[in-house]
Amino acid sequence: MNLNAISPQRWMLMIALSGIGMLVFGLYLQHVVGLNPCPMCIVQRYALVGVVLLALFGWRLQGWGLAVTGVLLALCAGFGAFTAARQSWLQWYPPEVVNCGRDFYGMVENFPLNRAIPMIFKGSGDCSKIDWTFLGGSIANWSFVCFVLFGLLGLWVAIRSRSAQTA
Repeated sequence: MNLNAISPQRWMLMIALSGIGMLVFGLYLQHVVGLNPCPMCIVQRYALVGVVLLALFGWRLQGWGLAVTGVLLALCAGFGAFTAARQSWLQWYPPEVVNCGRDFYGMVENFPLNRAIPMIFKGSGDCSKIDWTFLGGSIANWSFVCFVLFGLLGLWVAIRSRSAQTA
C-alpha cells in the first residue's frame, strides 16, 4: 500500500477513529466483561485520549499546523508506548510484591478528599496480571503496538505535510 495515496488529513482521521475504537473496546472490557483496569491502563487511556484529540484537531489543519500536530501526536503516542512497554515488562517479569493501586474505600478513609478524588480515577487492578489476550498478546502488548503505529504515522504526517508545503 502506498502511504502517499492517502492525504495526511485522512491519516489523522483514521488515527482518531482507530483510537476511538480502542477506547470503546477498553470500556467494553471494563464495564461488560468486568476487567478492572490498573493504574497503567488508565494512564494509557489518557495518552490515547490525547492522541485522539490531536488527530481530530490535525484532521482539519494544513501546513505548519498539521506538521506540529503530527509531532505532538507522536510525542503523546510515545508516552503511551512507554507506559504500555513498562506494563508489558511487569507482565513478563512480575514483581514479588504487587503495589499498583489502592482500593476505593481505603483511599477515602485514609486520605483527605482533595487527594482521594484524583486517586479514585486511577485504576485499582494489578498491572502485572494478564486478564485478556488476543493472538498471544496482552492488552498492554497490543496497546504498545498501536501506540508505536500511531506515533510513526504522526511523524509521517508531519514530514509529509511539511514537504507538501515546501514543494
